[in-house]
Amino acid sequence: MKHIILVLVGVLVQMNCLLAQNVMTPELLWQLGKVSAIGITKDEKSIVYQVKTYDAAANEGSSNQYQISVDGGKPTEIIDGELLVNDRHISPNGDHRISIQEVKLEKVFGKDYYPELDKSDVLIYDDLMYRHWDTWEDGKFSHIFLYEGNEAKGIDIMEGEPFNCPQTPFGGEEDYTWSPDGNKVVYVAKKKSGKEYALSTNTDLYSYNITTAKTTNLTEGMMGYDTSPLYAPDGTLAWLSMKRDGYESDKNDIIVRKNGDQQNLTQHWDGTVNSFAWKKDGSGLYFTAATDGTIQLFEVDYPGKTKKMPLVKQITKGDFDINGLVGLAGDKMIVSRTDMNHTAELYAVDLQNGAMDQITHVNDDKYEKIILSKVESRYITTTDKKEMLVWVIYPPGFDSSKKYPTLLYCQGGPQSALSQFYSFRWNFQLMAANGYIVVAPNRRGMPGHGVQWNEAISKDYGGQAMQDYLSAIDEVAKESYVDKDRLGAVGASFGGYSIFYLAGIHKNRFKSFISHDGIYNMKSMYGTTEESFFVNWDNGGAYWETKNKAAQKTYKDFNPINFVNNWNTPILIIQGGRDYRVPDGQALEAFQAAQLKGIKSRLLYFPNENHWVLQTQNALVWQREFYRWLKETL
Repeated sequence: MKHIILVLVGVLVQMNCLLAQNVMTPELLWQLGKVSAIGITKDEKSIVYQVKTYDAAANEGSSNQYQISVDGGKPTEIIDGELLVNDRHISPNGDHRISIQEVKLEKVFGKDYYPELDKSDVLIYDDLMYRHWDTWEDGKFSHIFLYEGNEAKGIDIMEGEPFNCPQTPFGGEEDYTWSPDGNKVVYVAKKKSGKEYALSTNTDLYSYNITTAKTTNLTEGMMGYDTSPLYAPDGTLAWLSMKRDGYESDKNDIIVRKNGDQQNLTQHWDGTVNSFAWKKDGSGLYFTAATDGTIQLFEVDYPGKTKKMPLVKQITKGDFDINGLVGLAGDKMIVSRTDMNHTAELYAVDLQNGAMDQITHVNDDKYEKIILSKVESRYITTTDKKEMLVWVIYPPGFDSSKKYPTLLYCQGGPQSALSQFYSFRWNFQLMAANGYIVVAPNRRGMPGHGVQWNEAISKDYGGQAMQDYLSAIDEVAKESYVDKDRLGAVGASFGGYSIFYLAGIHKNRFKSFISHDGIYNMKSMYGTTEESFFVNWDNGGAYWETKNKAAQKTYKDFNPINFVNNWNTPILIIQGGRDYRVPDGQALEAFQAAQLKGIKSRLLYFPNENHWVLQTQNALVWQREFYRWLKETL
């Protein structure tokens, strides 16, 4: 009998181990390979890409490069894939090349002012933008250097200018391009300093003429973001442009210019563009944009070639995101694609009918061993009688006869799409695998539902968007399989703000909260965030502007700290120490308030992480603490 019991125990242990392997776990999530394209080979027959994998024990990642046919098949590992694709740094005629180098132009450190005190540890600033995103300004600026042939010394085409190209903190190769004749370099820069820089989004396109060494501002008088310059083979220049200075989430349009004739190709289309690429014959462009909770591929005609009105047409459809355009290979567009159950892989899109063929299969073997979540979209009527898309993600093996704890997910941004993304932190598949239903509403402020819906969040943080959240969770909670006594709410950035705000107004709907890098005190946020244009636009102005009705409404009615007296629910507060967009004082104030009020609360502080959590072991701690908290409180 004893032997039989031991055998049964062994079988049960094995079954439990097998079951544990049948769903996503934090450890498995970080074993997935991150696929990113390097480019299309010069003959357009192959794709070069890299796969980044992570070693949790070593707390680091490593990359391998591969080459694969555009028709799919078995990949070949290679050493230096950059040599196989067209190099954006080399001019089309092969005469020149460019590189990006840092140039020290301004004094910042104590030793800059007092060389004899070279062991001093002090920073000295006379103006704003003394720090940006996760880095303190050090007086260095990224510049473009021009080289002729194989010469060793280059020319700084931005010599002496205390401005950056690429743009900090997220600019890259899309910030500069060659003219087809190789005689000009067009680049993006925000040529402002100090307070002007902090208050403005006005980047411009500058054209540097190699022959004359003269620089021309191509977008003089265009006051918002102008980015991503790209020429068609015939010399027509296209770029992305926003109209309003200070509004970082303004409608992003495709502008084209040829021989002084300028047109806005997407002006009358009710959406905002993410990225684009020219058609080979210059007759139009392909672009990506959010639509109805997904990101899809579109095309638009260029009247300068077709002599037709610029008609926008959607090419792809489905519950997935097209995250980036790798490039054209013959009659196919190579793209990166995700959905809520799968991390990025490369696909080929048939540009005639939108059909997609998967090319890379880096993570297929891992996904085949787990049960995927059921993901569905549903529409919910909001308090102002609008129809709102809500994603609902169910646990693997979902059984409608059972009851499940349910999480309201609050998206950040505030104007970023809640689409079919696959995050290595806010991973819906992992949340569902831990036994939670996830309710993810496309609340006011998100692109993909028209410009008016997208803009509705500005100066209304605590208004309709909060009601949208409550409408979503209240409606889904009517389902018999939702445990109404075990509702939680989680989110980061604006989602973190949402948690702090909901904690003061939720009227006991929720049993647990998790806020990551959220705004708790709108006044101290205004006084410590680095990009002042953001809080100026979204808050309506400064808190000391007593006659500014929009600003005063924000700081009174939409400020979470003003409702902290209503807090009564356990809350986990997560913060990065190098987050200068939503500085750590926000989390510390909130945690101290919760503690002093006697509310069960925990502070998860990452001293060396920014607005995100990027280091492997830190990310694993994040995941484990996230679910430990939910297990304790929900």
